[in-house]
Amino acid sequence: MLDDHANNGSGPVPDIIAYTDGGCRGNPGVGAWAFVLIHRATGHALERADATAQTTSNRMELQAVLEAFSAVKRSRSRVLLLSDSKYVINCGSQWLAGWKRRGWQRADGPLKNVDLLQQLDLAVARHEIEWRWVPGHSGEAGNERVDGLVNEAMDRLMRRADTRWDRRCTWTAPLPEADAGSGDSRLSRFGRPRSRA
Repeated sequence: MLDDHANNGSGPVPDIIAYTDGGCRGNPGVGAWAFVLIHRATGHALERADATAQTTSNRMELQAVLEAFSAVKRSRSRVLLLSDSKYVINCGSQWLAGWKRRGWQRADGPLKNVDLLQQLDLAVARHEIEWRWVPGHSGEAGNERVDGLVNEAMDRLMRRADTRWDRRCTWTAPLPEADAGSGDSRLSRFGRPRSRA
């Protein structure tokens, strides 16, 4: 669990940097999720990952975000969430409000992963979140780390080893710029997701 007590939240700089990832081998198939939380002021980090035998990639992407948010113990923390999943970023920054308004339905039919999306809706209400997409496999240290943790968790499952990973460490790689933006004007900045027009 990561507590952001070192920052009084008085400025736009995030207290917590959250990198998340999820993936599958086959879709559906063996899957895993992972996150790295980094306390910006101290560099203290928490890594966590786990795997499951039968799931989908989108479920693992969402599970990673839910697990990360549940590890941030202080409510109203400013969290910069970085993911290479446009599905996750769009869910959090654009689509949740519209789906909720329509009774957890898409405009053109049933909605998948409703159970996780409803949990995400509750989780995002606890914090101030900036959602930022990062390109996968682009050398961005946090994104590369969570990708590696996802693959290691799936490898452990395939070997029938304990799949759970939990480690505290000090983050030494560069952190993303607090106000770098993503180039995507649809993203909300530290607040509730924008509703879809």
